[in-house]
Amino acid sequence: MRPAAALAVLLALAAAALLADHWQVSVAIAAVLLGLCLRAPASRRWPYLLGCAVTSCAVLVVTPFLVVNGVDVLWSGPVVPVLGQLDVTTQELAGAAIQAVRLAAVTLAFAVYALLLDHDSLLRSARFARKSALVVALATRPTLERDVHGLVEALRGRGVEVDGVRGRARLVSPLVSGSLERALNLAEAMEARGYGRTGATRAPSPRWRSLDRIAVAASVALVLGALWL
Repeated sequence: MRPAAALAVLLALAAAALLADHWQVSVAIAAVLLGLCLRAPASRRWPYLLGCAVTSCAVLVVTPFLVVNGVDVLWSGPVVPVLGQLDVTTQELAGAAIQAVRLAAVTLAFAVYALLLDHDSLLRSARFARKSALVVALATRPTLERDVHGLVEALRGRGVEVDGVRGRARLVSPLVSGSLERALNLAEAMEARGYGRTGATRAPSPRWRSLDRIAVAASVALVLGALWL
């Protein structure tokens, strides 16, 4: 499947999860996207899955205390100024669960986009709004993730293990400085290659060989034969 088509499917799944009236639809979409995320290597997928779990659980926990709905009280808490009495009803908990599943589906859709799609091919396939497509592709590609893995491997090669929250927090400064340097290098490279000038250019694609034409013809013949039989 082409990256543009895969992106359209992911956007459709995220929109369906948000707009669906039945919670079963959102749960099914989240389950499908989770299965796709599990196809990525474990070392790459765990930050996305952890972020999805944390944000969804936060919505599930916080929403019942911010929304006043329903009459079936499950837990009645103290009275807080401005907010009033904190209580949790069955209807509030059900609504919070639905919103958490919807958020999980959208987060997992972005995770699949970041983990499995080829962003360079997606950018090359853009036929219109190429500047906007370039901005989106550059902003969402997992370059920071690759920088983290490269920095951790470099430190391990020097005998330094990166463990725990404190150890990973020390990586923030070199990652920020590296991302700024990469942004400057990218801007200079784009300027040197004439980005923004009139007349778009594309990388030459390989020519079709006889074997490619034979394969396409054989595929069409196979489909027509299957329909005929």
